[in-house]
Amino acid sequence: MTLRSLSRRWLRRRTLAAAILGLITTVPNAPAQMRWTVDPKTSLAWWQMSPHLNHLWATTCPGEPSWRAGEGRNGGFNSYGALSRTGYGNVDDTVHVPLYPRQRVHRGCVEAVRGEVVVADTMNWRGVRGTVDVQGDALVTGETMRDVAMHQAMETAGFPEIHFTLDSLVGMTKQADTLRGSAVGTLTVRGVHMPITAALKVFSDAGGLRVLAKWRIPAPTLQLELVPKLHYMALGVNTLIWHDFFMGADLVLRSETPGAN
Repeated sequence: MTLRSLSRRWLRRRTLAAAILGLITTVPNAPAQMRWTVDPKTSLAWWQMSPHLNHLWATTCPGEPSWRAGEGRNGGFNSYGALSRTGYGNVDDTVHVPLYPRQRVHRGCVEAVRGEVVVADTMNWRGVRGTVDVQGDALVTGETMRDVAMHQAMETAGFPEIHFTLDSLVGMTKQADTLRGSAVGTLTVRGVHMPITAALKVFSDAGGLRVLAKWRIPAPTLQLELVPKLHYMALGVNTLIWHDFFMGADLVLRSETPGAN
């Protein structure tokens, strides 16, 4: 073998070694898959009607200091804070939703919300999948008769959970330490599936990721498709008093991925 042949073989081996080294050093910088689980002790779900008539809203965490029950509440529920200026008047409010947002995360919520989120690409927020389950009986307005009627209409005895399946995140933008965008998925109530898009706000809080989600459903759709028993109960949808139904969640996600932020 000539000196020239040995030189060419040595050069090829060196080039191959450099390529392999480059591949190894770039792998850690590739988008990493992340997995988070919902912390049930610090997460909650809620709904609110518009017009809310000063009493039509509910939460799974009535012990939350920032929350208060509406007019006609039972004893023992928070009663501080100013009442709505509209009182029982038929006035839409699509701005103050939820009416009593959580100011700080406190432990001690009823463990009514569970789920997980997996993200294949946290750089571009692609390959996102997740589920969130809410115990329907845990939603309360603070007034017993309203709560009984609500749970009957939702048929929680036969369908105990409200289920949300997350299919993708779209339009994600970052400003400072806060992510904003939309979650696209399917809401399942009473075994009935409905596609929804929820507005999202995500930021670090309470030792994890705090996720605020909110979506709107026209009140007639709520009656005709998701909860048809509202029609037979002759409630506000029938008289066109209710216009929009909002639902959402205030979740705290804990990382299940070692070394994740």
